[in-house]
Amino acid sequence: MNQKRARWRKLDNAAKLFLAASTKRDTRVFRFYCELKEEVKKEILQKALDQTVETYPVFLSVIRKGLFWSYLEMSSLHPEVREEYKEPCSRLYIRDKKSLLFEVTYYKKRINFEVFHVLTDGTGATEFLRELVKNYLYLAHKDDGLTDVKLRAEDVTVQDQENDGFVKYYTKNTKKPRQKKERAYQLKKPRKENGPLQVRERILSVSEVLKRSRELGVSMTVLLSAAMIQAIHEEMTRLQEKDPVVLMVPVNLRKFFPSDSMLNFFSWIESGYHFGEKAGTFEEILAKVKTDFKDKLTKEKIAEHMNELIALEMHPVLKFAPAELKNLCIHAGAKFSEKNTTAIFSNMSSVVMPGEYVPYIERFGVYTSTPKMELCVCSFGDQLSLGFTSRFDTENIQRNFYRILKEQGISSRSVEEEFPEPETPRELEMRIYKIFTFLCLAAIVFMIDLDFSYKPTVRWTLFTAGGTASMWLATTIGFFKRHNLLKNAMWQLVIVTGVSILWDYLTGWRGWSVDFVLPIVSMGILLAMVVISAIRRYPAKEYMIYLVMAAGYGLVVPLLLLVFGAVQLEWPSLIGIGVCFLFLIGIVLFKWKEFREEMHKKFHV
Repeated sequence: MNQKRARWRKLDNAAKLFLAASTKRDTRVFRFYCELKEEVKKEILQKALDQTVETYPVFLSVIRKGLFWSYLEMSSLHPEVREEYKEPCSRLYIRDKKSLLFEVTYYKKRINFEVFHVLTDGTGATEFLRELVKNYLYLAHKDDGLTDVKLRAEDVTVQDQENDGFVKYYTKNTKKPRQKKERAYQLKKPRKENGPLQVRERILSVSEVLKRSRELGVSMTVLLSAAMIQAIHEEMTRLQEKDPVVLMVPVNLRKFFPSDSMLNFFSWIESGYHFGEKAGTFEEILAKVKTDFKDKLTKEKIAEHMNELIALEMHPVLKFAPAELKNLCIHAGAKFSEKNTTAIFSNMSSVVMPGEYVPYIERFGVYTSTPKMELCVCSFGDQLSLGFTSRFDTENIQRNFYRILKEQGISSRSVEEEFPEPETPRELEMRIYKIFTFLCLAAIVFMIDLDFSYKPTVRWTLFTAGGTASMWLATTIGFFKRHNLLKNAMWQLVIVTGVSILWDYLTGWRGWSVDFVLPIVSMGILLAMVVISAIRRYPAKEYMIYLVMAAGYGLVVPLLLLVFGAVQLEWPSLIGIGVCFLFLIGIVLFKWKEFREEMHKKFHV
């Protein structure tokens, strides 16, 4: 497919939430995988991936930061297949590091597709993995007579894939009073904060689950939701029953609003049971969940909820707030809203492959990172794969869940989770940084103690302590911003000049910081950025904003100091101001198209 992609696009409503709420432990990454009946060959999988991204080029995007919102930008990065090397659902997005938001790995017979939820949802991930597996099996077995089957409609364009369903179907609602949500029961079992994500998988028979669901007059999702609620309740004390058990259940909006989008396009409903108000037999829980689904899974209710989310995003105060402030507010809101749910149940529905490909496939499976407990479900043929994930040091809820299903005539079989020993370079880096921080702190404390003890005439001890603190600060900025050399340079410009002015002030103010350090360092950093951009062969979109920021800093700050009479020796500042001014004029004259596009992206609302 050689269709034109958008050079950049805004984040959809859900993506903005996932980006702000993601952390090192709550990565907002989920894994969709396919277990084959044969060992995976890396070279063939790489060729299959190359073909797949040609079909779905929207996945070749990276996150860039703007003043008001971050955005996704087209990238020339090429995805490389690797043998599985880290904990499932580990972080894919690292701030300031330009990297793709998905990864394809393999382990023995398993093909793993992991993706940051900012990029797509379960439906988009399913379509990508289906295409990837189809391409792999065709390349591996075309000599055996396997034919290349098209999985996607021919008339679906890249523009269709990039379409934002939230914006397309948004209608401005009249304001309705919001119902206050009751705080849900929260799992209190010990957390495995530093341990790996717990992944527990089992397989059910789709026919058994459907048979029992039909006998009870409910859907498969309602049956499994009720079983999960009861399984959680069996671990609660009487005092804990004062709060209801509430499940969050994601809903694919494409079932209500037609869309071929590969972006996030889902909402959710909440269903629960308050055991403190009445005893809950399985039949009573099932009836309550069935009613919740019937009342909330209507096009009107779903549209109302979707419009509420979009309206919040478009609120003038939030819309024009700086991105960092917005992200802090969204993250705080996400943490607060977690109190409204106990756990998450996500039904990814069935994965369908062409008949001639089915004999080569064992099963599909899915699970996700989560700060809570989450159950993800998908089916292939008669196999219903269930993946429990949590960081809670208990398996009692999972045990209860499968026992309840067994009582309903639904048997299950275990899946042996096989994961390689993960690499830990990031942990080693952090350990070294923490040792460095401790040594710097120890040196500062020692120098301050020495100063109090001996009180030297020349306070070299305090100067040494201050120098150590300055070195630690500059090194810390360099460490955490090392993935983006230009941003690192910008931070060093602000830190070095700021610390110099502070030192000058604390040592009796002789003016050397503003007379010499500020203009010289400003021009030096600007030159360094130009050299880095040339050596790394950065395109204009990579370096433009940082050059503008550095030149603007070197122009505005010395100019203000000159105006207010803080500078004693004026010629270094005048030279620096002139250089930075000419640099900005040069950018506007010779790179106007790139300059205008970058400003539009960075300041879009």
